Amino acid sequence: MPPLSLYIHVPWCIKKCPYCDFNSHAVKDDLREARYIDRLLADLAQDCQRHAIDRPISSIFIGGGTPSLFAPQSFERLLHGISAITPLQAGLEITLEANPGTFESQKFADFRTLGINRLSIGIQSFDAAMLKKIGRVHSADEALRAVDIAHHAGFDNINLDLMFGLPEAGPDISIRDIQTTIGLAPAHISFYQLTLEPNTYFHKYPPKLPDDDSVFKVQQQCQALLADAGYLQYEISAYSRAGRQCQHNLNYWQFGDYLGIGAGAHGKITAPSGQIVRTFKPKKPEQYLNEGERGETVQTLAQQDVPLEFLMNHLRLQQGFTLAAYQQATGLPPESLQPGLSECLQQGLIGFNGTDYACTGQGWLFLDTVLEKFLP
Repeated sequence: MPPLSLYIHVPWCIKKCPYCDFNSHAVKDDLREARYIDRLLADLAQDCQRHAIDRPISSIFIGGGTPSLFAPQSFERLLHGISAITPLQAGLEITLEANPGTFESQKFADFRTLGINRLSIGIQSFDAAMLKKIGRVHSADEALRAVDIAHHAGFDNINLDLMFGLPEAGPDISIRDIQTTIGLAPAHISFYQLTLEPNTYFHKYPPKLPDDDSVFKVQQQCQALLADAGYLQYEISAYSRAGRQCQHNLNYWQFGDYLGIGAGAHGKITAPSGQIVRTFKPKKPEQYLNEGERGETVQTLAQQDVPLEFLMNHLRLQQGFTLAAYQQATGLPPESLQPGLSECLQQGLIGFNGTDYACTGQGWLFLDTVLEKFLP
């Protein structure tokens, strides 16, 4: 059986950002923390019972939304409840997503005391004008203060989220953002391009974005700065110090299993039979709170779709995959990757180093083209 992680979704934010396509909702009234924690624990217990889960949880990721809106007391009850339902690996990574506008010294010290040992802070930019253009509710000073509070609270495993290709942004803005971030010395940096996703405000009312050539050039310049500062690009948009990769996300990309609880959360479970089951929880918070188990969707992944699902994750990693890992995770023979694998090798989109198959630099730039070759 592959490793098992737990994803917990908290769907509320102070304000919905115009580029965000996550399942997040602006706070309009009381957060109903106690009721939501009750539902999360009941959800987890149902999942463990339904899928006969007896494996320890290897990592926990609390995402959103803005989970840091919740009080430490709520997370204390949640984490204690989780440990009463299912075993946890000793020293597991527990990540909390947080936005700079929610940082308070005592609150984050309490989070650290609870055993939350990794923070992912949504900075996006340190430029005041850019923050305003992309609808962020925090200032550049608040972003810097948030990192300082996190360090003083005892967090040494911190990820900072940054975007490039922002509206009407010149290359100097992204370069300054990266230089500022490097100066803050986080363990991990997520650096990704702003895209106009369907069902977002920016998709309906598109801002003026830099042209593709300019975006690619600044991406390369920033990647060079990160490499020079000792940040290894181990995934398409993830960079870390040696040994500080995000263990939770690595499990996703290595096609591990994960339970997903909370409004709109997804899960992926390998059954004892070898079949892969995906779960989908109701997206709307009220529906999730009121319907619970009745609103859940469960789908068994068709065998013909398994190779693509495996590659969609593994090919995001610089390391790629081995045929032995493919067979172990999918139960399928290497021949099931043909003819797509041979075509990608011939076209220079995938390389082979004697043990691992991985995207070349060109393949990473055109990952959608690579994956199309493995469509059923």
